[in-house]
Parts: sequence; C-alpha cells; structure tokens
Amino acid sequence: MKKILLACSAGMSTSLLVTRMQEEAESRGLEAEIWAVAQDKAPEDMKKADVLLIGPQMRFMKKKFSKVADEVGIPLDSIDPVAYGRVDGKAVLDKALELIDG
Repeated sequence: MKKILLACSAGMSTSLLVTRMQEEAESRGLEAEIWAVAQDKAPEDMKKADVLLIGPQMRFMKKKFSKVADEVGIPLDSIDPVAYGRVDGKAVLDKALELIDG
C-alpha cells in the first residue's frame, strides 16, 4: 500500500487531483491511499505517509516541510505546475511513485 499525501494552501484545490490519482492507481491495480490536507495539517499527516507532494503555489514552503520530512524519513517535492493545472493524475502519481521507490 502506497500512502501519498498532497498538501496545498487550504486542502481543497487538490481534491480533484486526488480523485484523478486514485482513478489512475485503480486502473493500474495499485493499492494506494491518496489524500490532501491544508498546509497546517501536513506535518502531522506526514507521519502516516510514504511521500509528500506540495502544491506548486506552496513551493516557498518546501524548506519548512523538508525538515519534518527528514525527521519522519519520507521524500518530498512540489507538484509540477503543468501537471497540477491540467489535473493530470497520471503524471502526479508517477512522480509520487518515483519518489517512493527512489
């Protein structure tokens, strides 16, 4: 089971992206738990995740989240702005899996 956490400013703008990522995971037969939270909830939820992807509008917070990610031992990156804008669940899922698998 892959556990993929997305964080955005309010936790709502990524909900459609989460749905698209879940659909893509299901089409691949991949067991994945994918959820989105607001930025203030992300540090706590990172303890339950295998990877953190942050919305492109929050790239400036990457350093802050990196500290927590290092503590809990998970990779993190920001979501590609083009994939985010297109709500490209496949591309974002591929990025998450690439980070998890190293």
